[in-house]
Amino acid sequence: MKKRKQLKKEKLKKIIKTLLFYLLILLALIIIFSTNWTIENCQFDNFDQILFTLNSSVSSASNDIIKTFIKENILKPIIITIIILIITFGIRYLSKNLEVFLNIKIRKKTIKLKFNKIISAIFLITLLGYAIYYAISNLYIFDYIKYSYIESNFFEVNYIKPDEVKLEFPDKKRNLIYIFLESMETTYSNKENGGAYDTNYIPELTRLANNNINFSSNKLVGGAHMAYNTSWTMGAMIAQTAGIPLKTAFEANSEKNYENGSLVPGAYSIGQILEEEGYKQYIMVGSDLTFGGRRVYFNTHGNYNIFDYFTAIDDEIIDEDYYVNWGYEDEKLFDYAKNELKKIAKNDEPFNFTLLTADTHFPDGYISENCEIVSDNHYLNSIACSSKQLNDFIRWIKKQDFYENTTIILTGDHLSMNTYSFDNIDQNYERSIYNVFINSAIDTNCNKNREFNSFDYFPSTLAALGVKIDGERLGLGTNLFSCKKTLSEEYGNNYIDERLKEKSIYYNECINNICK
Repeated sequence: MKKRKQLKKEKLKKIIKTLLFYLLILLALIIIFSTNWTIENCQFDNFDQILFTLNSSVSSASNDIIKTFIKENILKPIIITIIILIITFGIRYLSKNLEVFLNIKIRKKTIKLKFNKIISAIFLITLLGYAIYYAISNLYIFDYIKYSYIESNFFEVNYIKPDEVKLEFPDKKRNLIYIFLESMETTYSNKENGGAYDTNYIPELTRLANNNINFSSNKLVGGAHMAYNTSWTMGAMIAQTAGIPLKTAFEANSEKNYENGSLVPGAYSIGQILEEEGYKQYIMVGSDLTFGGRRVYFNTHGNYNIFDYFTAIDDEIIDEDYYVNWGYEDEKLFDYAKNELKKIAKNDEPFNFTLLTADTHFPDGYISENCEIVSDNHYLNSIACSSKQLNDFIRWIKKQDFYENTTIILTGDHLSMNTYSFDNIDQNYERSIYNVFINSAIDTNCNKNREFNSFDYFPSTLAALGVKIDGERLGLGTNLFSCKKTLSEEYGNNYIDERLKEKSIYYNECINNICK
């Protein structure tokens, strides 16, 4: 009886060991495949972005991206693991009577090991070791760990607390329409206008920039430098609305605030400023706003009224079973925005209407039926179509009664993560984030040959509404309408990016948490 129990225990132990062996093989393959997929499909410059995305809700991401990721990085490794399992069991069956042992002497003791187990162990250790090395060396993990131990006082020295700055609004407050353009760069324009291509893929946006106020690092159409930790949509939105990067802080005293109903709770944003000034605020996206912490941020930093994929169904903009791209396409988004702006404009309160496009999202963009095909590059076609749709939307706004007292700001959220559309441009070309300020309350002669980044849009947006800012600084941003030097002009963008990589105790204690 005891012998039978012992045999059962040994058999169970063997099964568990075998199962663990193949699960570790599967894990190693998933790491290798997902790392490779990320490199091939997504341009990025830091590990924070990956950590933040993994630590927030991904269920509301684009169905196409989720399906592709599962197919390429889960199903393929499972199939390969099954093939390895079949091969190894086949070899074991064929050689079951050819047991080969290796005798190893350790301190006069001889250990008898099966040769096939040694080979299996070497294979597993090599595969896991390579997977870990491949991920660390390609996903900026080493940099993340290294900079986590280097402290910087950059925030303490340069961060201006927005809630402590005197702001003077005009007697008649202006409306704000702020449009985040997914992955929109000045790069897509032609060389004559400051872009990188022979063909101008954004002629309408180029004209808007030339005919209004465009802040540029050169004398042509240009844009902002993408600061460290602002390279994805949520990071970019926080940079432009609160003047700070989005840094992940996994400290013992740091909470995962966005899981607890808050994101960067110590930040003070334009949404909170305008809310205090009596503005009614709205955000509209063509996806589930929950993705990447957006719903949490806009709920807790200005109490925005939300229009997203689910409200579009409720408002019968789309059918209940309708789903393309990230939810519904920009063509429908602009129609939805027109309907809501007509209603909003009837109210007496000033409004802040924020919009986020999605058709130009990596990896390939989305092209609706009414888009014109101007290139054999699918992604550039989505860029060109977006430019035309945005121009039509701006023309519609200009015909509305509320336009006279409304400032419109168009900005790219970040540089594109598309990996193949920039292969043939001059590799020395400095890509920058698109911007244009339309119907601003003030003008400036300081908009060209400037060095700046996304943080500077925060105070500049308020200035465009006619707000006087004591000291011309908010967060890490400088009012670009003033001729005051930005932090980029004082320190240089490379220096700032290095400091933002480093650990900031102030950020962890007073931005990722609320100062005690």
